[in-house]
Amino acid sequence: MRTLRAFLPSRRDYDGLRSSWKTDLTAGITVGIVALPLALAFGVSSGVGAEAGLITAVVAGLVAAIMGGSNVQVSGPTGAMVVVLAPVVASHGAGSIPIVSLLAGLIVCALGISGLGRAVAFIPWPVVEGFTLGIAAIIFLQQVPLATGTAGIPGHNTLVAAIEAASGAAFPTVIQTLAVVVAVAAIMFVVPKVHKSLPASLTAVLLVTVAAELLRLDIPRIGALPHSLPAPAVPMIDPTALGDLMMPALSIAALAAIESLLSARVAAGMVGPDGRPGGRYSPDRELTGQGLASIAAGLFGGMPATGAIARSAVNVRSGAKTRLAAVVHALVLLAIIYLAAGLVGRIPLAVLGGVLMVTATRMVSTQTVSAILRSTRSDAAVFILTALITVAFDLIIAIQIGLAAAALLTLRKFASLSGVRREALTGAPAEGDSHIAIFRLDGAMFFGAAERILQEINEVKDIQVAIIRLSQVRMLDATGAHALVEVISALELRGITVLLKGVQPEHLELVTNVGVIRSLRHHKHLFSTLPAAVDHARSHVLRNAAASA
Repeated sequence: MRTLRAFLPSRRDYDGLRSSWKTDLTAGITVGIVALPLALAFGVSSGVGAEAGLITAVVAGLVAAIMGGSNVQVSGPTGAMVVVLAPVVASHGAGSIPIVSLLAGLIVCALGISGLGRAVAFIPWPVVEGFTLGIAAIIFLQQVPLATGTAGIPGHNTLVAAIEAASGAAFPTVIQTLAVVVAVAAIMFVVPKVHKSLPASLTAVLLVTVAAELLRLDIPRIGALPHSLPAPAVPMIDPTALGDLMMPALSIAALAAIESLLSARVAAGMVGPDGRPGGRYSPDRELTGQGLASIAAGLFGGMPATGAIARSAVNVRSGAKTRLAAVVHALVLLAIIYLAAGLVGRIPLAVLGGVLMVTATRMVSTQTVSAILRSTRSDAAVFILTALITVAFDLIIAIQIGLAAAALLTLRKFASLSGVRREALTGAPAEGDSHIAIFRLDGAMFFGAAERILQEINEVKDIQVAIIRLSQVRMLDATGAHALVEVISALELRGITVLLKGVQPEHLELVTNVGVIRSLRHHKHLFSTLPAAVDHARSHVLRNAAASA
């Protein structure tokens, strides 16, 4: 029951509500206004329609606000999810998205219950930023068909589809749609300079839509929208198609988990108007909340949802302190469905394309890109590789390859910090010291460094006793311990007595189980101090000299 309570809403979720309810209410209204054009645009861009985007923003936004693990996170359809959903719609149709949303939601819930929410802390910064840059590029390219007034070509690579859409544009429609996009972009850049509190995207949508109506532009519009929420229902599931949808569901679940946790982590550290951060969040509860949000969206015919960093940022900067703000955001969108669906349907698609193009350009921080490129070659390479693979192939593949590349480069760095050094004998010189060698192993003795250390020790000639110091080894794995066995065995086969000094207490069980101790000529050849090991080595050399005489 204690574990279950950690995933359920409680009074603590609304601590401080008595003093913050006014700012929470204001923040919720502000975020709802900002979220409206984004929800519509992401629904259209994914191929499931503006209706699904709006439904998802309401249903998933409300469920995640109540059940999620962050007090300031705002959830709904996002650009990253659009990138994954578009190929699924092209392959299986828009009717498959509610089913995929249910499957992905169940998987995300399972990830949260299993306690994997904290794993996001291990994703390197260059991978996250490369992923973000790639998503921004894809979102921008996806809007080219809307910006040119052409029908997108489903199933094609985003870059290829953008080129084909641009080449297939027809006059005079393309002139009108491009003019709409330019007008939207100009308004979104000018409005914040006029007054920071004005919602730039909504202002652009309203002004350009009114202008398009007055000028009677013959360009594609959103079309009819529902005047109410549909009744929840389990979507029709075709058992034969379920297997084909499982892999997309896994990819969507992975993306939803990563994006939601990253967004929650950023929002928790973001500072509000009062100078205080967004507060703590529970990674595991955040996953279960986002999973339930996607399940609920699927039941209402919507699409998978994630935590949205842009809307969460607006929420925090507007002064939100509790979940009331995110709840109000969903209710504002619900009111729009019931009261203004007809007006919203007249919005030109090119307007939404312009909003997303500007949003995509703002996702990329030139300062962040510059900082990564100037950091280290390996981090810059991981950043560029992740971004390119995101655009060229797939988001999940990009994350996997980015993580693998970061891990390999990190292991390479660890291996370069590890090594073996020959040291001089301590104490007064004695006869036969030239036949004794002390080797100090430094850093990490793991699979990335073991082979090199083995080669360096084996190159030493004309010695009778080798003392291997392990007191400076901070990391030792099974491969490193096995390499020690190989070093000791190789030296003993050459007639060289091996003495071990300074095995760390935390490594003793490992070296014993792997066979390091057994590979020594005698179990007493394990020492805790260097003088004792040197004295024992000198006695060996003297006995060898006496035996040869």
